[in-house]
Amino acid sequence: MRLLKGTSLKAKAENIEIDGIGRILFERSKRANNINVSVKPFKGVRVAVPHGVSFDKARQFAQSKRSWIQKHLDKMKQVEKEHDAFKKNSIEIDRAEARKKLVDRLNELSGQHDFSYNKVSIRNQKTRWGSCSGNNNISLNMKLVRLPGEMIDYVLLHELVHTRIKNHANEFWAELNRFDGDARGMSKRLNKYKVFLL
Repeated sequence: MRLLKGTSLKAKAENIEIDGIGRILFERSKRANNINVSVKPFKGVRVAVPHGVSFDKARQFAQSKRSWIQKHLDKMKQVEKEHDAFKKNSIEIDRAEARKKLVDRLNELSGQHDFSYNKVSIRNQKTRWGSCSGNNNISLNMKLVRLPGEMIDYVLLHELVHTRIKNHANEFWAELNRFDGDARGMSKRLNKYKVFLL
């Protein structure tokens, strides 16, 4: 393990080489309460270092998590391969067509189950399929159109239920189950499609 040239002990971020893993980004974080290691596709390994914790201590912590990091790096490599294969064979999304399809279906489901919402926007996001604001404005990811119909309906119903319940407590899942039947199961299945978001 060694510090790469050009880094400073007082820097806000350092690239540190860890034997058997490679280069890792160590970065100061105002939000981190503890040393936090994350592994993301196409971004690699990042260690969030709270203020008051030395980079040396964070490096020792990362070293102790070397097997965990390697395991997740292997998973991310697989995700990257799947993403590249998907990109190679995917057709460009027409935003206008995606909007029409998603808004039409949202209106069908809201009418069918007596939901109401304020506004709807269609976005191109890399982290989430949809969201619902405190004012019941619904935002949908245009990439939803690449999912199977039942998964699209699940996401739309998920956001519509948020117009009534603003959290993910048991009450929320019970309400969503009234319309979906297996809300938590569908949520797990949706995780398999994360590669579509990248």
